[in-house]
Amino acid sequence: MSNLDLSISSFIKDGFQLRKHLIDFLSINNDQLDQRLINGVDDLAALHPGAFTENNAGDFYEEKVGDAHLIDLASWHLNSSNYIADTLRLQHKFASGKVLDFGGGIGTHALAASFLPDVEHVWFVDLNPQNRSFVEYRSKELGIENKISVLRDLENTSDVIFDSIVCLDVLEHLPDPAKQLKIFLKKLSPKGIALMNWYFYKGKNGEYPFHFDDPDLIENFFSTLQLNYLEVFHPFLITTRAYKPLKK
Repeated sequence: MSNLDLSISSFIKDGFQLRKHLIDFLSINNDQLDQRLINGVDDLAALHPGAFTENNAGDFYEEKVGDAHLIDLASWHLNSSNYIADTLRLQHKFASGKVLDFGGGIGTHALAASFLPDVEHVWFVDLNPQNRSFVEYRSKELGIENKISVLRDLENTSDVIFDSIVCLDVLEHLPDPAKQLKIFLKKLSPKGIALMNWYFYKGKNGEYPFHFDDPDLIENFFSTLQLNYLEVFHPFLITTRAYKPLKK
């Protein structure tokens, strides 16, 4: 069985031991975890009123969400394992060398990338200190801590040019996603690949309160994308798309 098959089967089986890691990291029992997973989306949404705006989006994820974000992401990854497994297959197709997992959440893609023989090192970046602590804990439990650097932001990567950038379910939470595309362009090698998706939609009934959906923001995002990146075809039926820097 190939490294990819082992990695994907391990993720589908238990999310890289996600439940065990959550129980140990949060010092809760199995029943408590089940209850928190059931209530995860509601618990995170309850933090929203007045706490999440264009001006304080960064502070919200860094200071307000705590471990509610961990639980919400864990619930999504456990309940959507087949879909996420395809994003891991896509990552395996393109990831190599120095890999950036930007806004990596509970670390699924950073951990999976670390298992790949063509990946030299992974930089996991996330504003939420709980997410960072959790990924540090998980990497040690899985014995791959030497292959992952856990950071709050990109400030300490000024001398690093990435061969692969992974940014999944993040851009819609940023007040200026077009600016982030330009930052990625500076950090991506000329032959590098960026894997990205987005969902600029608050929902018909506001069910996605943490997403930005201003029409001008969206238009600026797509204009920036089309001027600077060229899409690379891949065969997976998922929202994540692959891009390389556009030659000028």
